[in-house]
Amino acid sequence: MALDKIAALKRTKLFEELDEDTLRVVAERAFERRFQKDDVLFVTGEEARGMYVIVEGAVRAYRVSLDGREQVIHVERAGATIAEVPIFDDGTYPSTAAAEEETITLFIDKHDVRRLCLQHPEITLTALKVLAGRLRRCAELVEALSLREVGQRLARFLLAEARRSGTPTENGLSLNLTQTNQQIAARVGSVREVISRAFTRLQHDGLIAFEGRRLIILDEVALESFAEQR
Repeated sequence: MALDKIAALKRTKLFEELDEDTLRVVAERAFERRFQKDDVLFVTGEEARGMYVIVEGAVRAYRVSLDGREQVIHVERAGATIAEVPIFDDGTYPSTAAAEEETITLFIDKHDVRRLCLQHPEITLTALKVLAGRLRRCAELVEALSLREVGQRLARFLLAEARRSGTPTENGLSLNLTQTNQQIAARVGSVREVISRAFTRLQHDGLIAFEGRRLIILDEVALESFAEQR
């Protein structure tokens, strides 16, 4: 089935206000690229040639430390864009990006995006809002890594995931936890062994329970209070 590029572009904040004719022009310059789980879209320091629109799936942006540990900076899902920064500062990609799952994207050359911004200033304003939101999330990440314990960071991660894709049940908020402890560690700035101990502590305190890989948040209010305490 042919990908409806116009519909995919229309779902993004960056291009949603464009008229049909302009969207058609952008769609003609957008190239479909498909990735399997963990396929790399681009790497830190690579010359930035353009940006991506995520049509289906999800993409994580991350940096790798000298000891090989991965730290996830942000995860973007269908309807989002990624790699906007180098378009405006003409620099390299500031992070590595890889598919979290089977993912379909549209790639748009940075020169085409710049021309669009000149022709449609509203795109530039929207891009600033998108980048500002991402900057705020990065500031929150720095705060969490600097000021919060691993257990608190894990609690915040579980709450965010459950509120995004969890299901209310009579026992609490239920979440199908698809990530491994290693992957969760990369999201919260820790290592697998510490995450395992943090899970045990949350269970011991009666905040969560497991049914296989399905996690139940038994007391959402108490878990949030723990996550945010100073």
